[in-house]
Amino acid sequence: MTTAQHAEVVIVGAGMVGLALALALAPSGRRICLLEQREGSVEGWLDQLCARPEAQYDPRVSALNLASVELLDQLGAWALIRDLYRIGPYRKMQVWDGEGDGLIQFDADALHQECLGYIVENSVIQAGLLQQLSAHDNLQLVTGVSLQQLSAPEADGQRTLTLSDGSCWQAGLVVGADGALSRTRQLSGLGALEWDYGHHALVTTITTEREHADTCWQRFTEDGPLALLPLAGGDRQRLSIVWSTSPEHARSLMALPDEAFRQALGQASDYCLGAVLDSAERQLIPLRQRHAHQYVDAGLALIGDAAHTIHPLAGQGVNLGFMDAAALADVVEAAWQRGESVADPQVLRRYQRQRRSANLTMAAAMESFRRLFAPQPAPVRLLRSCGMNLMNRLEPVKQHLVMQAMGLSGERPQRLQRTRT
Repeated sequence: MTTAQHAEVVIVGAGMVGLALALALAPSGRRICLLEQREGSVEGWLDQLCARPEAQYDPRVSALNLASVELLDQLGAWALIRDLYRIGPYRKMQVWDGEGDGLIQFDADALHQECLGYIVENSVIQAGLLQQLSAHDNLQLVTGVSLQQLSAPEADGQRTLTLSDGSCWQAGLVVGADGALSRTRQLSGLGALEWDYGHHALVTTITTEREHADTCWQRFTEDGPLALLPLAGGDRQRLSIVWSTSPEHARSLMALPDEAFRQALGQASDYCLGAVLDSAERQLIPLRQRHAHQYVDAGLALIGDAAHTIHPLAGQGVNLGFMDAAALADVVEAAWQRGESVADPQVLRRYQRQRRSANLTMAAAMESFRRLFAPQPAPVRLLRSCGMNLMNRLEPVKQHLVMQAMGLSGERPQRLQRTRT
């Protein structure tokens, strides 16, 4: 029988959210293990990123709000991301109704902020977090393995994980940070409510005729929202797009030759930045909403996409995940300081109480927006546009909404409250 290795916490998944949790727990000095299905090493992954041509961008990007940046800064990763790689601050947002004349504009100057947030490639965020791992001897990354079996909790709450290479790990707390199709969630028996949005997201990188002016542009089309997100770099005509549309339309867009696709994209964006001059390889991502019935069980917790996924129309997915990581780290650290067991469901439910309602509220808001901008009769479209224009004139309401989106208002994890000025 294989002898199990031991860690205080085993995190399944070394993506952005799993890494953030590991780094948040690192100062405790306790042994934390990260399991990652991808093969390779930190050094190899970082070398691969550095060897990438400057003009090549990751098609998957995140819109980091200021709360997420604050957390990354605490973890020591933001300085690396900012100084060694590249970040795209956006200072304005322009959202308009493609089926009417409704328009809402947001500006960082009105909030006395340098920017509203940052568009950063997912690979760059992960690289900054990975580089911080070497600063902590108590963090261990095991690559090229996947979770095969997860035991029921023992009397003390510990669980045993059996991996694809035959090795076993025991931990007082197992954290599922392994994405929307979380194997941890499936093996734990924590079910999830899920449904198909009826949308696929087409993502790619484009070059436009005019500069993006550090602005996020989003048009609600009859098929779904189209977002143009400004990318970092000297070329201020580079943007990442997320085009959420029906599966049939998405497949037809994927099949178009490059020039025809660029023309279709220009038309769909109302040529807000002129013609689309160039486009990289396209990727298609099916969109489903998921929400775990429970985030925790004895010796187990779910964070990030393993616990919830939402529509990308407001770019809040990774921000919710980072807040999950911060809140769970707060709960675990406090339990250790009090001498409590982190496997105790009563302890872990403190994390669930903090995050589940916030995540459900955001999911409900995104679903409401999606339905509001679905094809509607003409009177409804008129009311929708009038409502957008009215909100654009109501500065206090508009500022309240954008402050929430930036993570600067509402309930925040304890570690972010401590650093708030």
